[in-house]
Amino acid sequence: MKSLKRTVSCATVLFLLPLTAHANPLTTMDQVGAAVMSCWKPPAGVENSTVTLSFSFKSDGSLIGPPQATYINVIGDDKVRQQFIATAMDAVDRCTPVQLSPTLAQGIGGNPLTLEFTSADKAQIITPEN
Repeated sequence: MKSLKRTVSCATVLFLLPLTAHANPLTTMDQVGAAVMSCWKPPAGVENSTVTLSFSFKSDGSLIGPPQATYINVIGDDKVRQQFIATAMDAVDRCTPVQLSPTLAQGIGGNPLTLEFTSADKAQIITPEN
C-alpha cells in the first residue's frame, strides 16, 4: 500500500452531497477527509481566510492527539484568528472518530492527514456531478 500521508483537497468544500460517511466504513483517505469536512461550518463574517490542520488517526478511527495548525492565514484581529482556528478544530472533534474499513484501518495508524478549512467566500459547493 502506498503511503497514506496525504493532503486532501477540501479547501473549497462547503457542502458535500450526499454524505453518508458515518453510515458505512470509510475505504479511502478522500472519504475520511470528506467525513471530517462535513462538520465544517465557517464562522460568519470572516472572509478570505484559511487554516490548515494536520492530524493522525489510530486504527480505530479516533484521533492521535489534537489537530495541529500548520498554516494560518486569517484576516482580522487575534480574536477572529483564534475563533477561526477553534472552529476548524471543533469540526474535527465533532466528526471523529470515523468508522474505517478494515483495510484502511490497517494502514492509517499514525499517518498524517492534512485538511484546509476556508472561509465561506473561498468555498464552492461540491455535488456528485463535480
